[in-house]
Amino acid sequence: MGSGAGDRGWAERRPVLFPFLLSLFCPALSEPLRYRIPEEMPEGSVVGNLAKDLGLSVRELPTRKLRVSSEKPYFTVSAERGELLVSGRLDREQICGKKPVCALEFEAVAEKPLNFYHVNVEIEDINDHPPKFMQNSFELQISESTKPEARFILGSAHDADIGTNSLQNYQLSPNDHFLLVNKEKLDGSKYPELVLKMPLDREEQKSYHLTLTALDGGDPPLSSTAQIQVLVTDANDNPPVFSQELYRVGLPENVFPGTTVLRVMATDQDEGVNAEITFSFTEAGQTTQFDLNSTTGEITTRNTLDFEEVKEYSIVLEARDGGGMIAQCTVEIQVLDVNDNIPEVIFQSLTDVIMEDTRLGTYIALLKVRDKDSGDNGEVTCKLEGEVPFKLLTYSRNTYKLVTDGVLDREQTPEYNVTITATDRGKPPLSSSTTITLRVTDVNDNAPVFQQPAYLVHVPENNPPGASITQVSASDPDLGPNGQVSYSIVASDLEPRALSSYVSVSAHSGVVFAQRAFDHEQLRAFELTLQARDQGSPALSANVSLRVLVGDRNDNAPRVLYPALGPDGSALFDTVPRAAQPGYLVTKVVAVDADSGHNAWLSYHVLQASEPGLFSLGLRTGEVRTARALGDRDAARQRLLVAVRDGGQPPLSATATLLLVFADSLQEALPDLSESPKPSDPQAELQFYLVVALALISVLFLLAVILAVALRLRRPSSPTTWGCFQPGLCVKSGPVVPPNYSEGTLPYSYNLCVAQAGKTEFNFLKCNEQLSSGQDILCGDSSGALFPLCSSGESTSHPETLTTQAPPNTDWRFSQAQRPGTSGSQNGDETGTWPNNQFDTEMLQAMILASASEAADGSSTLGAGAGTMGLSARYGPQFTLQHVPDYRQNVYIPGSNATLTNAAGKRDGKTPAGGNGNKKKSGKKEKK
Repeated sequence: MGSGAGDRGWAERRPVLFPFLLSLFCPALSEPLRYRIPEEMPEGSVVGNLAKDLGLSVRELPTRKLRVSSEKPYFTVSAERGELLVSGRLDREQICGKKPVCALEFEAVAEKPLNFYHVNVEIEDINDHPPKFMQNSFELQISESTKPEARFILGSAHDADIGTNSLQNYQLSPNDHFLLVNKEKLDGSKYPELVLKMPLDREEQKSYHLTLTALDGGDPPLSSTAQIQVLVTDANDNPPVFSQELYRVGLPENVFPGTTVLRVMATDQDEGVNAEITFSFTEAGQTTQFDLNSTTGEITTRNTLDFEEVKEYSIVLEARDGGGMIAQCTVEIQVLDVNDNIPEVIFQSLTDVIMEDTRLGTYIALLKVRDKDSGDNGEVTCKLEGEVPFKLLTYSRNTYKLVTDGVLDREQTPEYNVTITATDRGKPPLSSSTTITLRVTDVNDNAPVFQQPAYLVHVPENNPPGASITQVSASDPDLGPNGQVSYSIVASDLEPRALSSYVSVSAHSGVVFAQRAFDHEQLRAFELTLQARDQGSPALSANVSLRVLVGDRNDNAPRVLYPALGPDGSALFDTVPRAAQPGYLVTKVVAVDADSGHNAWLSYHVLQASEPGLFSLGLRTGEVRTARALGDRDAARQRLLVAVRDGGQPPLSATATLLLVFADSLQEALPDLSESPKPSDPQAELQFYLVVALALISVLFLLAVILAVALRLRRPSSPTTWGCFQPGLCVKSGPVVPPNYSEGTLPYSYNLCVAQAGKTEFNFLKCNEQLSSGQDILCGDSSGALFPLCSSGESTSHPETLTTQAPPNTDWRFSQAQRPGTSGSQNGDETGTWPNNQFDTEMLQAMILASASEAADGSSTLGAGAGTMGLSARYGPQFTLQHVPDYRQNVYIPGSNATLTNAAGKRDGKTPAGGNGNKKKSGKKEKK
């Protein structure tokens, strides 16, 4: 393994301590592993067991992947045994030249975990180069007059080896006139000097042939020889003399070719030709870098110098005069280092992928810096340029580790251009920069974000099913599946089963579709919770609320609540006192609209009138008032056709027919009603049936009278039996008008008995429901007075009511402020203002229907407060008759001049002259 047994033993014993040291200094060694081997070892030779010295077992080698990281492939590692092997020629002289110590430094790299180990292999010199002379023969001219002890420098030999293997001494072949002296220069090189022992005599011997041998110190030693021919010349008494025996000069390595190094001086005391001096190099090899002017002795540079290659030059100059005498001197040129080498950055390992969630201090790359200069010019520092989330850590001498030093965010910076600058300490300093691109790999660290915090959509009702109503959009800055967003509905205020029949959302585009046509009257608004979810693992999501407001369209026509039609579709009539003054409130048209806003803002218009100037109609209130007093030429029977229009575009409308009869009592109005045209043949048949029915009723009546008399004679003390047979013809019948409250009819029932000598019409109407317990049955006489005839469970006699007409009950009157109106007008303003918002409009419509239903179930009484109709208890005191139409003003008592009013005030401040009118069927003839 080495050049000798002793060396081999040192190389094998030295690394034995490293396994112990590895346990203390892992994962990296502060001191390198050192090996020593001789040069010129054959390829495949074992330098040492690197794995064993590093503390690695043979079983770990496949996974640790132990290898050598170096610039030149001098060594390699055996994959089977972990041995360090020679992989190239190791020529010490070629690698290190004359350096006293020749060592190759490199790094051993082991993975999983990643470790770096410094290795130092010192290459020992072997004696593989013999000394060599530059010339095989030398010619030396010596004058015969030269005195003994004169010295002559001979050409020296060169040995590429170092140490004991280098040139050690010179030997001269035996002779009587000359001897050899070994001399040593400042750099340690040796050269021979020839010394004259005795005077020469040209006449005796003109020349001498000597052999000069150069020997090294190897074992065995190597040598080479050169022939010296000494010519004895005629006498030249004075040889040339140099001003200095040794010249020393320092020269920067960056000087240009042709620069003067120095000028040597020599003198000769002879005259003539013997005083002419010429200069020359004694060795031909020294002429490659320098030139010498043979006349002036000026030395100049021929080529550029490089301190990193040769640090010092030693040149021997010779001065020869014309007589052949010579003198020699030595010139030593020291090359000064200049900072002319830029530092280099070499990456030994680099991570390919960097995740954006990488922790701080994660290893990224390992790099090494190198500068060929020496001293401060070769000291290098590294730094990172710019603001980057990385930093450099010193790993070992001239080795750095690049690690993360901040949070990485691919969405903000997908890649980093990391620039590493290496700067030496020279003056001026030199630097170089190397840029690497580090790409950050995406992770799912961003949840989708909606473009709006909440969505509000207005959708008109009656929309086409399947149409898009809006689109939600969410963005995710991540890449690939981490940024792909899908949409879904996760919650709603609708029933879960009905949700799919209302709306759906596209999972890819976020478009929300209506699955059905919306109806504003059934569904005003609903709210959805939409979710945007990415495709990462784990997936991230975000929610947003979507409120859908269903807008109203004018798709509902107004509905007339009053006046209502009779069961057979005929219009009912109202009576008006003949003495009614202008402005007298005759009746009121009440209508509602299921729409909202302007679509439900109603206006009232007269389409047809028997007397156009006799009545006026409130535009917004629907109140029918007398415009002037009744004239003599005016007909007692009037007909008004009223149109109710809403405020939609285009507007929808409904019509109502009002039959008004001017009369002071119901009996007075009957003849006017009988003046209708004679009926057609079907009406004659009806009259026949009525006569037959009247005859049957008369028979039944006689039977009932006989039965009653018999019972009275049997029990004369029972007044209850005759309770219903007081003077005046009375018949207990059902309600005149069926209580169909949903159609706007009045929630009150009356039993009417009319007896008159003239024509009388009896209308027998069937009731849909029985009278409630305790409801009185009112009977009237021929004068129009009303009295309670029978109550449920008892009979009461009222003889006084048959002779005296009951005065009007002033407690039942309504004030002008309490009269109904759809717009809630208090002062009868013809241009009443509709509520400003949709909520008030809807509440007004709901309360109109609620008041009718409330009166139907008997929960609202006529005396339940000043115009509240029982709404204050249900909706609060703020909801009074100023908000709700009062249907009580449309209730009239047949055959009486009494009107249902409130005691708070009389209508319009006037006392009516006659009855307030009564609902009566028109278009039928009265029967006696």
